[in-house]
Amino acid sequence: MEEKTVLVIEDEIPLQNAIRIKLEKSNFRVITSRTIKEAMNHLKDVEDIDVIWLDHYLVGKDTGLEFIKQMKKHKEFKHLPIFAISNTASEEKIEEYKKLGVEKFYTKSNFRLDQIITDMQSCLEK
Repeated sequence: MEEKTVLVIEDEIPLQNAIRIKLEKSNFRVITSRTIKEAMNHLKDVEDIDVIWLDHYLVGKDTGLEFIKQMKKHKEFKHLPIFAISNTASEEKIEEYKKLGVEKFYTKSNFRLDQIITDMQSCLEK
């Protein structure tokens, strides 16, 4: 697979670094942000983002759900696959993400980084 660009939206710096390292080892170009505002700026400024890794809990009061709602207002970003990750997963939260069109939702404790990356690669190969 040719190098693809992933926007990682994760507020915990140690976890963000671990995700970045794993993705880079899997031949991804990685752009990181900790807030919705930073992420939206990256979407507008970087032309070749292929996929989004989105944590539910972010810096401040906003969540990944709010990011998706803002993103979907822009037709040029609607096509981007989103892989949402959270520490907790109520059925209500998962359903809300699915209604907003995420590719897949993960609970951090149930999935290894490698599995999420493999799923992202499979999605991008389609």
